[in-house]
Amino acid sequence: MARETSAVTPQRFDEGFSYADYIAQINVNKDRFNGYYNDFSVTPADTAALKELTQNPNGPKKMLVLGEDWCGDVIRGMPMLARMAEAAGWDMKVFPRDQHHDIMNEFLKNGEWMSIPVAVFYTDDHRYIMHWIERPEVAEQEIGEISDAIRAENPDIDDQAFGRERRTRTAAKAADWQQASVEEIIKFLNRDIANM
Repeated sequence: MARETSAVTPQRFDEGFSYADYIAQINVNKDRFNGYYNDFSVTPADTAALKELTQNPNGPKKMLVLGEDWCGDVIRGMPMLARMAEAAGWDMKVFPRDQHHDIMNEFLKNGEWMSIPVAVFYTDDHRYIMHWIERPEVAEQEIGEISDAIRAENPDIDDQAFGRERRTRTAAKAADWQQASVEEIIKFLNRDIANM
């Protein structure tokens, strides 16, 4: 949970990479990031919902994203977050997690895990609204089911082969999980803005 006194001041926020600058400097998976970015678009209904949220005085105007270029969830999720920011008109800044542990430590999954991506939403005057971590709930459930199925089909599979097979099967779910992420974030923003 975000601390009362955050490491993310308005000045610090402004130091983050734009999405384009982040992609320009990454070392691995640039083609995968670009593929997910090019293949995803926010639906007209979701665009309207995002713009309505943005117009609320307590609505999001800025989004900070923590990620790393080697992480599958980031490779799938950050391009979707960039498309959301474009649709909503948000200022999106990207911070590499491994260089910004002070920020990451404010947004640990279950108070323990440095899971990424993390998207943190702020008002225009930099009031914290909420944050979203890693992947939508449906993906959490389906990853467990995929993993269980792989182990059931081949109980002696080694970790490397297991990882390859899970990546192949989860890649087939990417578009559905991106869409579910957008819907989940919109739902959580609506809930949290109503409670501000």
